[in-house]
Amino acid sequence: MDSSTNSLDDASADGSTDFPDRASMMEVRLQAQEDEITLLKSSLADALRRIRLHDQLLPLLKQQLIAVNPGAARVLNHVCCSDGCTGSKRLSSSSAVDGIRHPATSQLSDSIVTNANGHIGSPVSMMPRPRSATLDRSTQTEPILPGQDTGQDRVPLPRRVQSLQLEDALPPGQPLVEGTRAKLHRTPGLEEEDEEEDEEGGGAQEKELSWTSSVEEPIQPTTIRCLQREDFRDRSCSPEELGSASASVRTSDSNLSSRSGPLSAIQEGEKKPLVRRNSEKLGNPERQRKRLDKKAASSANLLTRSPSLENRAKELVTGAGSPGSRRGTYSQEQSIKMFIRGRPITMYIPSNIQNYEDLKMEPPSERLELDWVYGYRGRDCRANLYFLPTGEAVFFIACVVVLYHINNRTQRHYRKHTDCVRCLTLHPDKVRVASGQTSGVDKDGKPLHPCVHIWDSTTLVTLQQIGLGSFQRGVGAVAFSFADSGAFLCVIDDSNEHMLSVWDCNKGSKHAEVKNTNEAVFAVEFNPSDSTNIITCGKSHVYFWTLTAGQFTKKQGIFGKYKKPKFIQCFVFSLTGDVLTGDSEGNILTWGKSAADVKTLGKGAKETLQIMRQTRAHEGSVFTLCTLQGGALLSGGGKDRKIIRWSADLAPERECEIPENYGAVRTIADVDGEELLVGTTRNAILRGTFSDGFVAIVQGHVDEMWGLATHPSQNIFLTCGHDRQVCLWNTEEHKLDWCITLEEYGLCAGFCPNGSVVSVGLSTGRWMVLDLLTREVVSESIDGNEQLSVMRYSPDGSFLAVGSHDNFIYIYNVTESGRRYTRFGKCNGHSSFITHLDWAKDGKYIMSNSGDYEILYWDIAAGCKLLRNRFESKDREWASYTCVLGFHVIGVWLEGSDGTDINALCRSHSERMVAVADDFCKVHLFQYPCPKPKAPSHKYEGHGSHVTNVCFTHSDSHLLSMGGKDTCILQWRVIQGGAGDSRERLASASSASTSSPEPATS
Repeated sequence: MDSSTNSLDDASADGSTDFPDRASMMEVRLQAQEDEITLLKSSLADALRRIRLHDQLLPLLKQQLIAVNPGAARVLNHVCCSDGCTGSKRLSSSSAVDGIRHPATSQLSDSIVTNANGHIGSPVSMMPRPRSATLDRSTQTEPILPGQDTGQDRVPLPRRVQSLQLEDALPPGQPLVEGTRAKLHRTPGLEEEDEEEDEEGGGAQEKELSWTSSVEEPIQPTTIRCLQREDFRDRSCSPEELGSASASVRTSDSNLSSRSGPLSAIQEGEKKPLVRRNSEKLGNPERQRKRLDKKAASSANLLTRSPSLENRAKELVTGAGSPGSRRGTYSQEQSIKMFIRGRPITMYIPSNIQNYEDLKMEPPSERLELDWVYGYRGRDCRANLYFLPTGEAVFFIACVVVLYHINNRTQRHYRKHTDCVRCLTLHPDKVRVASGQTSGVDKDGKPLHPCVHIWDSTTLVTLQQIGLGSFQRGVGAVAFSFADSGAFLCVIDDSNEHMLSVWDCNKGSKHAEVKNTNEAVFAVEFNPSDSTNIITCGKSHVYFWTLTAGQFTKKQGIFGKYKKPKFIQCFVFSLTGDVLTGDSEGNILTWGKSAADVKTLGKGAKETLQIMRQTRAHEGSVFTLCTLQGGALLSGGGKDRKIIRWSADLAPERECEIPENYGAVRTIADVDGEELLVGTTRNAILRGTFSDGFVAIVQGHVDEMWGLATHPSQNIFLTCGHDRQVCLWNTEEHKLDWCITLEEYGLCAGFCPNGSVVSVGLSTGRWMVLDLLTREVVSESIDGNEQLSVMRYSPDGSFLAVGSHDNFIYIYNVTESGRRYTRFGKCNGHSSFITHLDWAKDGKYIMSNSGDYEILYWDIAAGCKLLRNRFESKDREWASYTCVLGFHVIGVWLEGSDGTDINALCRSHSERMVAVADDFCKVHLFQYPCPKPKAPSHKYEGHGSHVTNVCFTHSDSHLLSMGGKDTCILQWRVIQGGAGDSRERLASASSASTSSPEPATS
């Protein structure tokens, strides 16, 4: 496993503590301030309504009060004028969607959301939310109106006339003169009329922009408090509402002068008095008055329902979660909010879900069983291909050791390794196998201990686990002893000193250990005739070790008059006991024992190992040597790609050259003396003879892969990656149909629904369309200069959507059966690069995700228009589901996810399950839909790097998963479970097999 690709973000790890980091707290604080601004705007609207009515009735009230009770008149004058409110001036107003920050309003809102402990929070939505006029696309949330919380009891606002009567201003017991009664009243049914008027063409935004005034004047905090207190004095307020509102006002008053926090600097430049300005042309005055009254009534309703702001702040602090948490917050019948890295993401609940809390999440009844492994790790590993008497070739890739029957074309898999396998060796009995793995890290960043597994190749049962916790970084090379029938195992680890250790295979205990060298070590072997002699080779060295009474002694090979090569790549033992090494100079060196040089070294000098003969073998490096029965030798070259057969006295007998597209010879395995298996540096295994040549029986990519697409009607799929190869695979025959090499590397692909062409997106913004039969490029275009991430056809094949890292989605008209493309439009609205997108079943809408966790919806038929009201898309059905963010897949996110932990997901065509590719080498299988957090799943291992993509075949019979750096493609067979609805299915256990152990259910 590549630790660099699986390491977690430090901020995400720190976020699991009780104290969120500063940046996430600022995000939460900002959301809370937006909520309070909404409350204040509504309060101001209500205040303007009251002021207007007071202005109309003030002369009459004054006349009546003077005539009846002068003391009452003074009380009324104090209420209206003590904080700067006069009858001759009106507070000016502006649009409710005004983006200007006002010192008075922002200061008041900030003080309100700061509780006694200084914690900041935002309300958790638990009620149906009215449609908002603005859309915060950076967080994908709409402003949350106050009072929407089930944690507080609410007193509903009755739809009756709510009055401020003249008796309210009179002293107790004072009679009112007949004929002088006046009312400030609110007309019932204003909300309904306002909604109807909004639907007639105003819309939410027009509704917010409609109220105006004629005089401009600074708005003071005292004015707001005065208006709020006046509202609380209204006899229409219940005692509970009055107490809650009073607490809110006291909280705001006490904190106005003491507010401080991370956002203070943002407001430093806004000290000057701000005025609300008219933002639209004055229309019909009577219409304006009616709309103002309606808005005031609706705002009063909102204020009446608002719980204590202090309690709301406390609730958010206790419920918002850590900055790196993934947490769902339920809003009854409307939406649910989840947090990724402290950022809230709102998702609307579909209408067909009546009670969200009653949904039960269960793992799917279907399970996965590993069916086939595509690829071979030859690019950076040596001596990793062996042939068993059972007719199977043994090799490895990622975390899987593959046993491939070369005649029957079947595979078995040893899958007990927890990380990438790095080395392999065969026991002298030709049954037992030893394989070593690297260390890597788990999802929490903790190192995993490397070890060596000794297992039975017939039963695939692990016999012994060697050295767990003893090796550092990984195991680089392993070898069984021969003279004692494999009683000991020699291991070289990947630490700085490349520790050499010998282990008892039966007991699993360490017999001896010694520091080897700080240089790279490529190979280790026991002397076949003497288990006390061990040889290692690598960069600029070949060492001869002797093990006596648990202690090692080392002799270094002396090159003498011969040029010392930079690398000793490999070595074997000849029948005469000599050692033959292959080096980076293309030579085969024969090492033998020489008598002690007594004349030079004096008495006590010991015999040495020196070069007896040098044989020129290849142009470039000699990568591998393989001995045959009878003493013959095979050598494999690097630069010249030749395989040469040598006689026992190193006379060349036959040679052949493998095709250039397979790379250099990495390793050779003898089948029967004539037929050979050859592993290459471009991750292919060839089978053949010197006479008939060689053909590939195993092939794979050689660099990181990202693009994956399955055919809409056939059992084939296409892959592309950083190696610039585009490959078409057959899932039934388990082979590569064809492969082409591009000038640039591909990152994404998509089949046209008619199945005749496939589009491939490249790293430079260019994309091309290939004919599946002729492999020719039938169309080509370029969009921007950044890499493309998604290629997706509409269900009927009439459109192609191209998602780019330049934040745009390009839409093309598709004609002539996918061979002609014309630009239709461009979706502009994302603030980060496009990661995933899906078409609706009607082919008119698109849902898209971006790198900053946005969920946006687009009306393509209307000209690629961004749908501001995401609530309208909650019941839309999607032809595919690959977006990692959405209501139906909330449950796939694990606790503590940082937003990049899931690379891809794919819903099955039956819409019963969804497969997930994560950053921790795992493939998950969830039921679909899984809209609740912490949904259970089946978890499958096998990849040794981040899983970049997953995709179901057209019939849902198989799932394909693709690793990143491990260059491995795994084909999983879908084992069907019981029938029934996805929420009612019970998980059924599939029969355990050696190739696919029972997965863990998380």
